[in-house]
Amino acid sequence: MKWLKKILKFSIAVIALLIALLYIFDYDYILKGIRVVYLTGHTTAYIEDTVHFDTNTISKGATQNFPLHKKYNSVSATEKLKKCHERLGTIAFLIIKNDSIWYENYAEGYSRNSQTNSFSMAKSLTTALLFKAIDDGYIPNLDTPVKTYFPEIKGAFANQLTVGDLSSMSSGLNWNENYISPFSMTAEAYYNTDIQDLILGLKVEDAPGKSFKYLSGATQLLAMCIKKATNKTLANYLSTSFWQPMGMHSNALWQVDGTKNHMEKAYCCIASNARDFGRFGQLWLHNGAWNQKQLISKELAIKAQTPQFSNGQNYGFGLWLSNYRNKKISYMRGILGQYVICIPEDDLIIVRLGHKRDQPDPNNNSGNDFTTYIDETYQMLQLN
Repeated sequence: MKWLKKILKFSIAVIALLIALLYIFDYDYILKGIRVVYLTGHTTAYIEDTVHFDTNTISKGATQNFPLHKKYNSVSATEKLKKCHERLGTIAFLIIKNDSIWYENYAEGYSRNSQTNSFSMAKSLTTALLFKAIDDGYIPNLDTPVKTYFPEIKGAFANQLTVGDLSSMSSGLNWNENYISPFSMTAEAYYNTDIQDLILGLKVEDAPGKSFKYLSGATQLLAMCIKKATNKTLANYLSTSFWQPMGMHSNALWQVDGTKNHMEKAYCCIASNARDFGRFGQLWLHNGAWNQKQLISKELAIKAQTPQFSNGQNYGFGLWLSNYRNKKISYMRGILGQYVICIPEDDLIIVRLGHKRDQPDPNNNSGNDFTTYIDETYQMLQLN
């Protein structure tokens, strides 16, 4: 028994030393990551993790009913689609045709009221807030320098960085977009208590506005500019600008850091339901219009769905792009296969929420899951 006690004491001492070192070297956020992820039986961020974080509420107004198509749920999912859902853990799948819900299915006990994490789909909503801030006169235009709001931004090209560069993923920031290492900037932003301090430590090391490079830190800096320009929390601005006018079904939650300022994690982390995410898809599908009223200018909405760089033909402003099946497609996407796919040519939106996604093809940044959802939807609709 003595040797067992010695091993136990040694183990406790080692753990205590490791914890102390994490605090000394400012990696204490890893402890929260362990508690939120591994101690809950997961190996990475997951769709129900919002309960472990502070949040700001995105308040709804008067609910507008989401029309059901006259052929609502009259067709079953194809066998290929069912197998894809099972393999990747789909929990919600919607097909919205002509602004009506044509097909809707939920799994694993989830329902139309279930709130799950948007992950990077939040980037698209943050860009919508940028456009709204421009329309409202809080921000002059896409060429507005970031230094207008944060003069302390550093780097050789800091004076050239604009809010448009942040939205189009051409920031030149020295952010490391790594989803695996617990020591990465992405992990630190997710679990740390002061996201603004992390972002303001970045530098603009490459010339901005020249080429596409997907960086979550760019969207976070953009959100900080919007918040400073409007003097509103992002959750409040999203509520009054979109959630209420669009008659969303439910309040949503936006994860925030641990500071007293409650800065939203804008590159990720809005908890909402499939129908309300789908409504936002309708806004993009109709180029910023809702019930024939422009919530954001048509010009900016079209710009969001237009490639900006030769090395980024699959991205516009806050939206992923595709020409799959020779159709002009824009879509919001989250890391675990959260999709709101908009195909204006056929007045079609596909919403998919779930636990996993296929790895994207580096040549077009979409995986087999993305094309499967589109192909099988067209087969169910009997469209070309």
